[in-house]
Parts: sequence; C-alpha cells; structure tokens
Amino acid sequence: MHPLATAIAPLLAQLGATAVPVEDRAPGDVVLHWEGEPAVAVRLPGAELTSALERLIADVESELGAPLPELARADKQRAVRLLEERGAFTLRKSVEAVAKALGVSRFTVYNYLNRE
Repeated sequence: MHPLATAIAPLLAQLGATAVPVEDRAPGDVVLHWEGEPAVAVRLPGAELTSALERLIADVESELGAPLPELARADKQRAVRLLEERGAFTLRKSVEAVAKALGVSRFTVYNYLNRE
C-alpha cells in the first residue's frame, strides 16, 4: 500500500472510510494523488443508517475498551447511555440492533434507557 494510505489511515478510521488500491477503485471512490500520480483511492462509507449505527457502536466499544457483549452489566448500561447521547436511538430499528450487539433483549435495552 502507498505511504499516503498509511498516513491517512487514522483519519479514514474516524470517518468509517477505507483505502483501496487505485486499480481496485469503484465509481464514487475519491482518488488521491501523490506527486501528480494516482496513489490511493478512498472509499467513503455509504449513506446507510446501519453503517452509521455500526460506527457509533464501534466508537463506544473502543471507548469502553471491549466488545459490547463482554462488558459487565454496569458498562452495558453506560454503553446504552453513550449511544443515546450520540443519537443512536433516533435511527430506525436501532434498539434491536443495539440489543443484538450487547447480547441482551430489546426489553433490557429499554430498561437501560428508562433508568435515571
């Protein structure tokens, strides 16, 4: 992979984008040039809401230091609060997706949401 791809990797991770070789680019990919030559293509995430929710979940997992199903109950409650603060539950079918990611029922997620 081109050194430019390595340099921008942290930025791409935050955006949910990926670097792909120029020869593998697809329509809609952004080609970045290095010294006048195509160096790397950037594939931006789709506008799908599920990918937005997946990114929110991944961010919370990273922040809490473990995959959601492995968290203790108190940390799962904290994860739900963080997701709520970040607007995750405004997305359609998000409670079901978060419940699945946590390894709990929808009822449990609703209970976590209703806690004060």
